[in-house]
Amino acid sequence: MTTLRVIIDEMLATTPGSVGRYTEELARELIATAPRGCYVEAVVAASTEAEYALIQERLPGLTALHKSALASRELRAAWQHGFTRLPGKGMVHATSMLAPLARHDRLNDGDQIAVTLHDTVAWSRPEALGARTVAWHKAMLKRAQRYADAVVVPSHAVAAQLADIVDLGNRVRVISGAASTALDVPHDADERAGRLDLPDEYVLAIGGLEPRKGIDQLVAGLSRVVRGVPLLIAGTPAADPALAAAIAAGGLDASRVRGLGSLSDPDLAVVVDRAAVFAYPNLEEGFGMPVLEAFALGTPVVLSDAPALLELAVDAGVVVERGDDEGYPERLADGINSVLDDPALAERLAYMGSDRAKAFSWRSSAEKVWQLHADL
Repeated sequence: MTTLRVIIDEMLATTPGSVGRYTEELARELIATAPRGCYVEAVVAASTEAEYALIQERLPGLTALHKSALASRELRAAWQHGFTRLPGKGMVHATSMLAPLARHDRLNDGDQIAVTLHDTVAWSRPEALGARTVAWHKAMLKRAQRYADAVVVPSHAVAAQLADIVDLGNRVRVISGAASTALDVPHDADERAGRLDLPDEYVLAIGGLEPRKGIDQLVAGLSRVVRGVPLLIAGTPAADPALAAAIAAGGLDASRVRGLGSLSDPDLAVVVDRAAVFAYPNLEEGFGMPVLEAFALGTPVVLSDAPALLELAVDAGVVVERGDDEGYPERLADGINSVLDDPALAERLAYMGSDRAKAFSWRSSAEKVWQLHADL
């Protein structure tokens, strides 16, 4: 019997995001695509019984769920310093850099460890993460350089950026994700749209207002967007002081920008599906799962020229050059206006995005992970 132990701690992150979605989707498909005689177990930090039950519900077919005695924060610290090991032997696949990276014998014992680096923000924009988080990522990459058998990245752009940081030889593998299967427009979409008080026409963004997300730049350029079309921001609370400051700095009427806070998957699917434009102005990005989700729902996308986003979108979105910060808000507004003012372009982007999304699948991602471990 061959067992793949998948570290799924990101699935239970306090603030759910793309890495959490990636973890759940990939783990589920690894179970579904397991070769004959291969089994999937999961590893998670100490959690609540309700969280353990949630894992079992969302990942049916797990052979076992290994529950650490350490809570997530303590487990991260322990593995940063090389303490504690996993039970048993064999293959380990981490969906982030959280992994028990230590000396092991791949050739004689069959032990192997693959980790995943989703972006290089800790090096390119350390101020966006905080000193402790940056130190952890840098420490874990040093451990990966010494002990990882493979480092998975989601795009060739991240692979190139990583090569400038550390020499990992031929151990880097590009395995992308796909659109979340949870974002499916529900049958009661009209009711949800009414409850959320969605305007007939709006621009949508997703994320917080930290500078690397570029949403503050989007707000700054909103006064140039035609017809007073409002901006809705999923993931940002309506009462966020940073949002109020950005609105004031842009000289906007408060009704022009609205934070939607955290949304359930069905609500988010409705909000993305009904947006006139999905704007993704991120200054730094490793893959861009929200862009792929907008593509899958047929929503026209305006995105920055961050290398990973260019790689993901190809020609399926309107690309805005980041360039100088001073002119970026105006360029974002111009990109949005090009879609709002041209129904034929919007329709063309919807079809092109839908086709582009079909180029990615979780099944393909899982099969590549199984092949990676077979190659090792």
